[in-house]
Amino acid sequence: MAPDDEVVHDEADPFLPECNADPQVTSKPSSTPLPVGQLAALCAVRLVDPIAFSQLFPYVNDFINDLHLTDDPSRIGFYSGLVESSFALSQLCSIYLWAKLSDVVGRKPVILTGTLGTAIATLGFGLSNSLAGILFARGLGGLFSGNIAVIHSMLGEITDSSNQARAIPFYTLMWPIGCVVGLVTCALVEHDHLTIQIINCSPLIGGAFSHAASKYPDLLDYAIFKKHPYFCPCLVSAIIAFFGVLLGFVFLKETVPSKRKRNNARCTSSKPNLDNKPPIPEHRPMGVKEVLACPAIFALVSSGFSLSFVHTSFDVVFVLFCYSALHSGGLAFSDSKIGMALAIAGCISSTLQLFFMPYLLRKFDCAKMYLFSMSMFPFVYFCLPFLNLIALWGSTEDGNVDTRVVAILWVGIAVTLGLSKIGTLAFSISIVLVKEHSPTPGAISQSNVIVQFAMCFARSFAPFIVSSLFALSVDSKLLWGYLWVVVMISLSSLSCIDARRILLHCRKQSREEWQMTRRHL
Repeated sequence: MAPDDEVVHDEADPFLPECNADPQVTSKPSSTPLPVGQLAALCAVRLVDPIAFSQLFPYVNDFINDLHLTDDPSRIGFYSGLVESSFALSQLCSIYLWAKLSDVVGRKPVILTGTLGTAIATLGFGLSNSLAGILFARGLGGLFSGNIAVIHSMLGEITDSSNQARAIPFYTLMWPIGCVVGLVTCALVEHDHLTIQIINCSPLIGGAFSHAASKYPDLLDYAIFKKHPYFCPCLVSAIIAFFGVLLGFVFLKETVPSKRKRNNARCTSSKPNLDNKPPIPEHRPMGVKEVLACPAIFALVSSGFSLSFVHTSFDVVFVLFCYSALHSGGLAFSDSKIGMALAIAGCISSTLQLFFMPYLLRKFDCAKMYLFSMSMFPFVYFCLPFLNLIALWGSTEDGNVDTRVVAILWVGIAVTLGLSKIGTLAFSISIVLVKEHSPTPGAISQSNVIVQFAMCFARSFAPFIVSSLFALSVDSKLLWGYLWVVVMISLSSLSCIDARRILLHCRKQSREEWQMTRRHL
């Protein structure tokens, strides 16, 4: 071969990356494609829990009143808080059992069974005619909804650090959607008063479909809806749950590492592995004490308890606040107006989750965002008495609010609910923090279970405490009926102090580890 025909390679030849690549230069890691089908199915089943938990909020006070349990309207809050707490208390009792069962039989069977059982229990709630029946149905629904930690674990198992910033906002978006939007939107235009009422689903399922036979006689004039005026919203909620079960059955794939290993072993015994996928990491479950020995996880458990308590308390007391008369410190809203207010909250939350959360997760420190979100709740509770003062300022002799003041009142409601939804972003951030600070990859499931257990524990008794506190403050005129506001502002402030421990533990991470985590997100 002539010298001119010889192939000469330069030291910087780009076609020799394996031999001559500069070790100082590293390519940007590619993002793992999202498993769209599984994520969509997971979001569908995640939608069921907030619907089952919150769809009764707009009408629960009327439901209790129709049972004639008390002649004192101020005592209705006590019974409604008892009904609302029964769901979370039952969920608390089953959350760890569902998680342990999912490690044995797999995530998919547990998720589908829990979702199906929640649908059946919701139907039973709508058909109840006594307080005992209501409590039993809500308790049964809570038992089946205890698979929430299993759903969180599956989300962590189908995503990694390169794509979770895109997946988690869509997943956490299901809570505000489940609490407000649902499937159907309709508008009722009252031409005489030139006002438009938008009626959506979820709490609006309760607001729009309670007493369905009298509200929509042309469409739903059936005997069952007359005999059970609160069955229709439960039926709509159950249909959504059945739809989630169907999607989960079709698209969800098993993610428990031990189950995947068996499936991979069967496949490799029959045909060679052509995917060149990395081996599944060793999955060694850890005990509760081992997981809690991690300071960051312990701090997440403690602050998660505080977060769930102040958030659930606000959800409950806001409905009581809207339902109460003006002279009792409330707004004297109807169930449709309560549903409208919750719709505003859901729209704000959906906007934050969908358009802002992915950017925030990529650009900012999660621990600092967690603390900032929780710091909103003291301001949220501080705003509520001023809404009552605005309504009193514009009240007329017939008990209604002057139309010129209505706009100011609804702006104030939107601001208050907007601040509360900024606070609820802490739930989304908590999912990321749990995954980042889990002691081992195999302990993600256990970490999620413990954090969710603490959140459900707070959610189990928060409605009972805050509704009783509200009734006591109004009945006894303690601090002019606003003792509950002072107490909740104080508890919210203490929860912010507790959340600072997350920031302190995250600072103990090396700067290099933090930069690597941010780069992958």
